Amino acid sequence: MEIIRSVQEMRGASAAMKREGRRVALVPTMGALHEGHGALIRQARASGAAVVVSIYVNPTQFGPHEDFKQYPRTLEADAEVCKREEVDAVFAPSDGEMYPGGQSGALAATTWVEETALTRRFEGDRRPGHFRGVCTVVAKLFNMVQPDIAVFGQKDYQQLKVVQRMARDLGYAIQIEPVPTVRESDGLAMSSRNRMLSATERAQAAVLWKALNVARDLFRDGEHAAHRLEAAMQRAVGLAPNARLDYAQIADGETLEPVAKVQAGCVALIAAHLGKVRLIDNLIL
Repeated sequence: MEIIRSVQEMRGASAAMKREGRRVALVPTMGALHEGHGALIRQARASGAAVVVSIYVNPTQFGPHEDFKQYPRTLEADAEVCKREEVDAVFAPSDGEMYPGGQSGALAATTWVEETALTRRFEGDRRPGHFRGVCTVVAKLFNMVQPDIAVFGQKDYQQLKVVQRMARDLGYAIQIEPVPTVRESDGLAMSSRNRMLSATERAQAAVLWKALNVARDLFRDGEHAAHRLEAAMQRAVGLAPNARLDYAQIADGETLEPVAKVQAGCVALIAAHLGKVRLIDNLIL
């Protein structure tokens, strides 16, 4: 396995893989790899393609008061995970490679990619500019790695839908592969941010999954009024003293528009703060 730092080298490596008759599968990550990322890598490898894992903490998707500086950076450990998972190449570019033109390491992005329909609510509303940064960096990675397949986790449900829409609208001939959320034993969705939780916060963090299950159980029992499911999720989160709810809502699974009557295929979306750490989760009903 090789660790690639430059865009030119990455393009050359991808072209060489394709000359060998192999497809290329990209697993985009921000590092701090865990078992959830392992599931993404294994899904990519199961396609028979050469697997490229990108590791880049993208500054343009963080807001000015978010945890960019605190976000874990563990490239050496991540490389060991990739070796164990039989990854073909790790693409770990610098800011200068991803956003050329900056001075003294400063970003100088003046060209952006932005999706404007699916990003109006939830994370797009709470984190202005977040999805512009996501779409821009993913489009860059698609252009640099030239994958045939790209694998994304369903834990970031809105992101998955936005990337699928972006790929369709921009005509990328890339197969977007979703992978179900991988969870801890208590149901907490695996996330690189989990390691920033205190012991007390970690013990309460599974309240997001519990709240989603409350909504699912009510729906299975015949409750179809979205506001009742949402109120039940809000009450469930309120039982955790350290949790501060951001949103708990039901939306159409494709358009992400609010619904009054819940049907199969709708998605319950939730976000909450545990101390200074903000976590998100979802469940398709």
